Amino acid sequence: MWVLVGLGNPGNKYRYTRHNVGFMVIDKTAALYGIKLKVKGISESGTGLIEGQEVILIKPLTYMNLSGNAVRDIVKYNLDSTIVIQDDIDMETGKLKIKRNGSSGGHKGVQSIIDSTGQRDFLRVKVGVGRDFSTPVEDYVLSGFRRSEAEVIEEAIHRAVEALACILTNGVDSCMNKFN
Repeated sequence: MWVLVGLGNPGNKYRYTRHNVGFMVIDKTAALYGIKLKVKGISESGTGLIEGQEVILIKPLTYMNLSGNAVRDIVKYNLDSTIVIQDDIDMETGKLKIKRNGSSGGHKGVQSIIDSTGQRDFLRVKVGVGRDFSTPVEDYVLSGFRRSEAEVIEEAIHRAVEALACILTNGVDSCMNKFN
């Protein structure tokens, strides 16, 4: 079974912020594949099929910096078939990148997963949310997208869902070539 984890913060206050792109991708995936998400413990999750592959979709409800607690409880330290969907401020808004393993790159949600599981061997689908150097990072990631970015980010979310389906059916290498 594949575990797809979208990173974000719970609550309407954060729903359409840059930091919630992971949640947005999970919501779009759930809608497209008819997977119902329900609150269970410290996450919102649901199981179903994506292109014939059994998956569990997860949105940690622990706030970004404690995402690892929810992930650890579900994956039980086996991250081989886990994909984390995250925002990335170091990438242009709308750009997509599939990455294997590695450090958190300063992303506190990813660092929480690494700290909670003791592993960094999981796939990431990164969605660029851009960066505004005149705004502190903490404020910027909790801000919404500009009108001029709305279409770009919607397309990026759609492409991220396609990337997830591609990884599940074709493997990570061919999808990295297609989406990176």
